[in-house]
Amino acid sequence: MAATTTIRLPPKLRARISALAKQTGRSAHSLIVDAVERHADYEEQMRSLVKEALAADADIDKTGEVYSADDVHAWMKRLAVGESAARPKPWRR
Repeated sequence: MAATTTIRLPPKLRARISALAKQTGRSAHSLIVDAVERHADYEEQMRSLVKEALAADADIDKTGEVYSADDVHAWMKRLAVGESAARPKPWRR
């Protein structure tokens, strides 16, 4: 069962939501739930991305291996056009 949460919306935002609800044939409630769900998904993805980036940075510090941006871009371009391409070779800092 869903729990009830009360939020206070500024009058202008409430009016915008009401107008959208009328235009789309949806309830204001469904628009708000959809918006909150999409934003929660976005925040979770951002947290995951930051976690991955920090882990990659720690791995670079640990191994010292990095890749040339030019090598990576050339590799990605070959893959994008369907060519078989070996991964670029890392180099140490």
